[in-house]
Amino acid sequence: MTLPGERAERAERGTVAPAGPAELLATWEAGLVQHDAGRSLLLHRAARPDAGTDELLSVPVGEREADLLALRRALFGERMQVRVECESCGEAMEFDLDATLLGDRTRTPDGPLRVTEGEWVVDFRLPTVADLAAAGTASGPDEARRLLLARCTVSAVRDGRTVPADRLAESLPEPVQRRLAEAAGQADPAADVTLNVACPECGEATPAELDISSYLWTELDNWARDVLLDVHLLATAYGWSEPEILALSPLRRRYYLELCADA
Repeated sequence: MTLPGERAERAERGTVAPAGPAELLATWEAGLVQHDAGRSLLLHRAARPDAGTDELLSVPVGEREADLLALRRALFGERMQVRVECESCGEAMEFDLDATLLGDRTRTPDGPLRVTEGEWVVDFRLPTVADLAAAGTASGPDEARRLLLARCTVSAVRDGRTVPADRLAESLPEPVQRRLAEAAGQADPAADVTLNVACPECGEATPAELDISSYLWTELDNWARDVLLDVHLLATAYGWSEPEILALSPLRRRYYLELCADA
């Protein structure tokens, strides 16, 4: 399997500088006992090694997703293999996606956004990683929506009167909520990457949300297990330690493995 070090040598200017094999293995090991949110944080820390936890939790969701996409491109290249099942006929579809088509991180607004609809004026900020984690603990989608509205609303005024953020879920009309969602999506488009995949059998389109955190974790998990197998084989054959094996370039490591196979 191609190692991240080989991709790093060809990484474009401005992409995330990937960690070395030892650091990536440490990230993988720590993530084995974590759930999705914990793994996303570990991966984001690998993408921004100089950032603290509070900083990582405070970035908008789309900015985190773009960071993870840049990390994935730096580690494993531009091509992403996507599998999805057609909603209409059940046909299994598999295709390669060019990660460059998903775009790079764009600058999100520094201040609050405003939506004006009828008698309502709502100022809000984009949901952050911490907001998303809080919504993930909700008992259902309605409670999650209530939490996000309360956390992200800076101010809400209805016909000149201030409405408390914790009451917006009950009092905010559906058109205003829809406008809020549209404004957030336009300001932070990387927060929700959905692909419309046309089925080659029936021709119907199936929406497929790209969860870059889960996708990247699966790739990292596969890579880590392959590397540990390489370490096992080379340690058995030559008596080298794990740090010594990981210090080898990917090309030399592969060459030694071929020698082991030929022996």
